[in-house]
Amino acid sequence: MIPDLILDKKVTPEIMATKANYAQDNSAKEILVLYYSQHGSVRQMAQLIARGVESVPGVQARLRTVPKVSTVTESVAPEIPEAGAPYATHVDLQECIAIAMGSPARFGNMAAAMKYFWDSTSPLWMQHTLVGKPAALFTSSGTMHGGQESALLSMMLPLLHHGMMIVGLPYSEPELLTTQQGGTPYGASHVAGLANDQAITEAEKKLCIALGKRLAHVALKLAT
Repeated sequence: MIPDLILDKKVTPEIMATKANYAQDNSAKEILVLYYSQHGSVRQMAQLIARGVESVPGVQARLRTVPKVSTVTESVAPEIPEAGAPYATHVDLQECIAIAMGSPARFGNMAAAMKYFWDSTSPLWMQHTLVGKPAALFTSSGTMHGGQESALLSMMLPLLHHGMMIVGLPYSEPELLTTQQGGTPYGASHVAGLANDQAITEAEKKLCIALGKRLAHVALKLAT
């Protein structure tokens, strides 16, 4: 299982969890949990979604992130990040049976770092690599009306062009009817506050886990 929200910069729980799971079961299918997180909220959501994924027998979560887009064209990010999950590659998209994709909301859109990654996937599009695979979305914003739903919709666009099938959150999840913060039928969400000091609520946590679990169930059915 994915450890509970471990954020120590010296530790990479995503890598530790992945290695432990591989040791336990090399035959399990994997779901890519791909995210970009600047202040930590989306990373925490990714870990919760990974927990939901791994609550389904026979499925493992592969956590990956993308590097920040630099405003200095000469600046090059290291191949391995200082903390958190490894950077995603096209191989991750090829090998996993489904994708959960998360980004903070940026003026109602996905973050530039995530879009930059997907802009590089034309070779996979030409080969129809992702056609038929399911995908789910998650996001975080500073305010309640900070463009969460449009950010989720923006992340769907490249996935639909790739021929993927979107998995949302149904209203059979009781928290979706009662949440006072994040949570949408388009995907999981979190209101982080303008200072990014708002903890993920219990309802938001449950919806993240539920989304990961639902994606895993759908992915297994499609993969068999």
